[in-house]
Amino acid sequence: MQNSQSSVPAKGPGFAETVALIAALMGMGALSIDTMLPALPAIAGTFRLASQNDAQLVVYIYMVGFALTQIVYGPLADSFGRRPVLLAGLAILVTGAALSAFASTFQQLLIARVLQGIGGASTRVLTVSMVRDRYAGREMARVMSFTVMVFFIIPALAPTFGGLLLALAGWRAIFAAMAALSFSVAGWYFIRMPETLHPEYRRTLSLASVIDAMRICVTNRTAVVYSTVIGLLFGALMGYIGSAEQILGSGVYQLGALFPLAFASVTLAGGLSGYVNSRLVRRFGMHKLARVSHIIYIGLSAVFLATTLASGGIPPLWFFLTAMIALQFFFSNMMSNYNTMAIDPLGAVAGTAASLIGCYTTLVGTTVGAVIGQMFAGTVLPLVAGQFVVALATLGFVMWMERHPSK
Repeated sequence: MQNSQSSVPAKGPGFAETVALIAALMGMGALSIDTMLPALPAIAGTFRLASQNDAQLVVYIYMVGFALTQIVYGPLADSFGRRPVLLAGLAILVTGAALSAFASTFQQLLIARVLQGIGGASTRVLTVSMVRDRYAGREMARVMSFTVMVFFIIPALAPTFGGLLLALAGWRAIFAAMAALSFSVAGWYFIRMPETLHPEYRRTLSLASVIDAMRICVTNRTAVVYSTVIGLLFGALMGYIGSAEQILGSGVYQLGALFPLAFASVTLAGGLSGYVNSRLVRRFGMHKLARVSHIIYIGLSAVFLATTLASGGIPPLWFFLTAMIALQFFFSNMMSNYNTMAIDPLGAVAGTAASLIGCYTTLVGTTVGAVIGQMFAGTVLPLVAGQFVVALATLGFVMWMERHPSK
C-alpha cells in the first residue's frame, strides 16, 4: 500500500522552515566532505602520504561508512520512528567529527571518518523518509527541489569556511567545527520537528518484516532502475569532488586560495537548478524535466570531452568552469527528479526504501567516483570522460524504463 498523503500536517514547522531544516540535515553530509577539501594537501603533509591521490581516501572512506549503514537506519526508523533514530545518528556524526580532529595517525583519521560517515548516513535516509511521510507526487518533487536548492548553497560556502579555518587554526579545527555545527542542527531538529511517521505505517521490527519491506523495494522495477541511474550520476559528482582540489587548487589550474570561490561557482549552479525545478515541476512533471535535462547534459558532456581532447587534457580555466557550471545545473535537475521517481512508489515502506536506495546509490557512486578520482594524473580528462560515459549509460537505463514501465 502506498502512502498517499500530500499535505503538511498541522503540527510541526511550516513549509519554509521544513525545507530549511531538511536541507540543513542533508547538508551535514555535504559539509563533512566539502569543508575539508582545502585541507587535503595539509593532511597529506601532516601524515607524510606517499601520493596526493592518497588524501582522496579521506573523502571516499567517509562515503563507505555513509553507504553501508544506510541499510540499517531505514528498518529502525520504520519501526521506532524517525526522531529517535535520527538523533542517535546525529550523535554518532558529532562523535566521529570530534575524533577526526584529534587523530594522531592517518589510519586513526580514516577510522574516525568511517564513524562520521556512519552517523551522516542517518541524515540521508531519514530526511528523505520525512519528506515522503509528509508529501507525495509532484508536491514531494517540489519540496525536494527547494531542499536541493538550499542543500547546494550550503556546501558551496563550505570550502571557503574550511579554508578560513585552515589558515587560522589548521585542518583539525575544520573537524571541530563540523562537530559543533552538527550538534547545533541536531538541537534545531530536536526542538522543532515532531515525529513524522504516522502510526498506521509503523512496521514491527523483525527479520520477516525487514525482508518483506526489502522485497517490496527490490521487486519494484521503477525504484531499481532509477536508483541505478542516481548511483551512476552520483559517481560523476564524486569523481569531481574527490579530485576538485587537485584540479582547481594545487594541481592543474593552481588557483590556491581562490579554489573555494571556483568550487562554489560550480556548486551554486545546483542550487539555482533546484529553484528552477521547483517552479516548473508542477507544470511539466518530473519525467519530462528529467528527460530534457538528461539529453542536454549528454550534449554538454560531448562538447566538454571534445574540447578537452583538443586541448591536450587541459582546456582553458574559463571553459572548464563554464562547462562544469552548466553540467551541474542539469545534473541537479536530474537528481531531484530521479530521486523522487525512485522513492515515490514506495510510500508504505519509505524508511526502508530510503535506506536501500541510499545504500545502493552511494556504493555505486562512491565506487565510480573513486575510479575517476584515482585516475587523476595532471589533466581533467579522466573526469570529463567519466562524465560523458556516465551520461550515456544512464540515458540508456532511462529509455529502457520508459519502454518497459512497471505495471
